[in-house]
Amino acid sequence: MQTAEHAFRRWMQSLIVIFIILIGYIVIADRYAPLTTESRVQGYVIQIAPEVTGRVTEVQVHNNQKLNKGDRLFSIDTHKYVLAVEKAQLALEQASEQEDAMYAKVQVAEAKVATNQAAFDNANSEYKRISKLAKQKLVSVSMLDNALANNNASRSNLRGAQQELRSLTVQLGSKPGQSSAVRAAINNLQQAQLDLSHTQVVAPSDGVVTNLQLEVGSTANANMPLLTFIPTDSLWVAADFREKAVANINEQSKAWVAFDAFPGKVFALDIHSRDFGVAAAQQSPNGQLTHVETSNRWVRDAQRVRINLSSPIALPEPLFVGSRATVVAYPADDSLWAWLAKSQIKLVSLLHYIY
Repeated sequence: MQTAEHAFRRWMQSLIVIFIILIGYIVIADRYAPLTTESRVQGYVIQIAPEVTGRVTEVQVHNNQKLNKGDRLFSIDTHKYVLAVEKAQLALEQASEQEDAMYAKVQVAEAKVATNQAAFDNANSEYKRISKLAKQKLVSVSMLDNALANNNASRSNLRGAQQELRSLTVQLGSKPGQSSAVRAAINNLQQAQLDLSHTQVVAPSDGVVTNLQLEVGSTANANMPLLTFIPTDSLWVAADFREKAVANINEQSKAWVAFDAFPGKVFALDIHSRDFGVAAAQQSPNGQLTHVETSNRWVRDAQRVRINLSSPIALPEPLFVGSRATVVAYPADDSLWAWLAKSQIKLVSLLHYIY
C-alpha cells in the first residue's frame, strides 16, 4: 500500500525531473529560439518645421488626424511674401528694360565699330602709300609722321569701339533674357515665389499628426519644429536580445511576435537587420583619458543587442510608436524549433489576457 510519504517523494522526484528538463530546454532554446520581452514598435518621427518665418494664421489639422501626402497642415501670414514677389517682379521688369536699352547700345556700338573700321582702313592705306613715296624721297618726313600718327590713332579708336561692343555683348549673354541682370532678377523672383509657397506647410507623406500644440497666432520661425508627424508605413519592431542569444540569428531567420495590444494573436515577421553598436561603447574624441567601468559582481549583466524586424504587410493600426511586444526568433530551415518557438509565443500571447 502506497503511503503518503511515498506519494510525496514521487511528486517531488517528478517535479525535479520536470524542473531539470525545463531548465535544459531554456538553456538550449536560448541559443536556437531566443525569446525577449524587451521589444517595442519603432517608427520614424518627423519634426515638421516651416522654411519661412511669420505668424501662424490657420491650423488645418487636429490632433492624431490621419493625413495624405500634400494635405495642408498650417498656414503662415503671406503679406510680406506677396510683397516680396511683387518687388521681384518689378525688378525683373526693370532688368528687362535695361536689357532692351543695352541691345540698342549694341547697335550703336556696332555702327561705331564699322565707322572706326572704315577710318582705320583709310588711314592704313594712306600710310602705306606715303611710306612707299617716302622711300623714294618724294614726300617729306613730317608727312610720313602725320600718316603714321593718323594710322595709330584710327587703330586705337577701332580697338576701343570693339572692346566696348564686346563688353555689351558679354553682359547681354547669348540671347535675349540671358543678361546677368535679368538672370539675377529671375532668380530673385523664383526665390520670392518659393518663399510664398512655403507659407503653406503640407504633409510630406501619408501619416498622422500627434501631440499637436500649435495654435493660431503663434510665431513660426524658419527651421524650428512646430508639429510632430509620423509616416503611416514607417513602423517596425525593435527587439533587444541578450548578446549570447543571437549567435545563430541572421537575416534568413524568422520571428514570431505577440503584441500587448493583441492578446491571443501571433504575428509572423522577418529579421531585417542587426545594429552594430550600443551607446554604452560609443566614444568621442574629447581629450580625456579612458573611462574604465568597474563592477564587483561575480556575474555581470548580459549585454543586449538590437534586432530590427520588418513585416511583409503593414502593422495593425492600433499599434503606435512605443507599443510593447514579445519576440521569439527561430531558424527558418528548422521546423522543430519553428513549432517550439510558436508554442512559446502563443503561450505568451494568451497570458496577455491577464497582464
